[in-house]
Amino acid sequence: MRRIALLVAVLMLALAPAARAADLDAAAQALMSDPVYVDPDAEAKLSDAEADALRARITDRDAGPMYVAVMPRAVVNEAGGSVGAALTELQQRVGRDGTFVLVAGRSFRAGSTDLGEGLTAQAANEALRAERSDGLGAILLDFTDRMGDVRAGAGTAVATPGGDGGGGGGWFPIALGILVVGGGAFAISRGRRRQKEQQERFREAHDTVRGDVVELGDEIRALDLDVQMPGVDERARADYETALGAYERASAAVDRARTPRDLEPVGQDAEEGRYAMASARARLEGREPPERTPPCFFDPRHGPSAREVTWSPPWGEPREIPACEADAQRVEAGEDPDPRSVRVGGRDVPYWNAGPAYAPYMGGFFGGGLLPGFFLGSILSDGFGGGWDGGGSGMGGDFGGGGDFGGGDFGGF
Repeated sequence: MRRIALLVAVLMLALAPAARAADLDAAAQALMSDPVYVDPDAEAKLSDAEADALRARITDRDAGPMYVAVMPRAVVNEAGGSVGAALTELQQRVGRDGTFVLVAGRSFRAGSTDLGEGLTAQAANEALRAERSDGLGAILLDFTDRMGDVRAGAGTAVATPGGDGGGGGGWFPIALGILVVGGGAFAISRGRRRQKEQQERFREAHDTVRGDVVELGDEIRALDLDVQMPGVDERARADYETALGAYERASAAVDRARTPRDLEPVGQDAEEGRYAMASARARLEGREPPERTPPCFFDPRHGPSAREVTWSPPWGEPREIPACEADAQRVEAGEDPDPRSVRVGGRDVPYWNAGPAYAPYMGGFFGGGLLPGFFLGSILSDGFGGGWDGGGSGMGGDFGGGGDFGGGDFGGF
């Protein structure tokens, strides 16, 4: 029996590279007749509806020729562990010019054979930054929109002088001038769009934070009658005053906030106010106040955590995180906790996937040295970025430079 098991294991190892190669060949073959190929074993899921929407968007935005393959991470192994090399192999097997996108496991790369260097990389990196909290489907749609803009504004790569044409080289400076002007206008338009997106994200975050502060004030005022009763522990009154002061500071900070960074002290004051409330309630009930621990990771509004619990985020490894008792019990029972959701682009998402507009505020809850041995950014991607990490900035977007591509890696959620 041992010999049979060993033989089976050897055969599986011997056949594994061939199976991966067949997968890449299958993707290339499919892409010759369909711009979107999704391997059923791919770790990053793209539904049939999302794939159809992507096909339609490629056509509607004139972003083609574009070829998108969503594959298992294993296809990278045959290319020496390089996603860029795997993307190059895919392009060579398809044997056509255009923009090629490879999603391998949690890695995303894009490059073009027929555009100027850097244009595809910039579009890929910006799509990741803009839509990382909304998942792969949104990232690919955003990237397609940007590539449509690139092809409309920049056209194909500028030909080198000295080729056929018989008209001398006088056309080249003119074409280059048109390209520079068009590229400048495109960059300005992209910058304005990016600025508008950032302003909208901050407005959503600001509205959410203001609502949190109002909720905090209501909860503090609910204690007012209790602490005014005769014979109440003076320490409970002191805790109440501490909570009230934290609320007033948070409220004033929200009014002054003009950037996401201005929201960090709001989170700090909210954390202090909620702990002071928990302490006041305990004293009113004749109990000792709870230990000053980090807030519940799943929802800091739950107040101080009761203990740490082992939790595995999607795409992530198990790790110890602080949780309130109710959430800790849910995790230990195999249930999904109910995370704090916030508004991003008109949608509700867990706060750790909400992007940089929320990062300072939520980080404020976990500051002040309250997290020894626990760095929130190690759970999240790119400092509250979540979703798809926009690493690889500055990489080229063409196949001619030895494998320089735009894109990044999936980083935790």
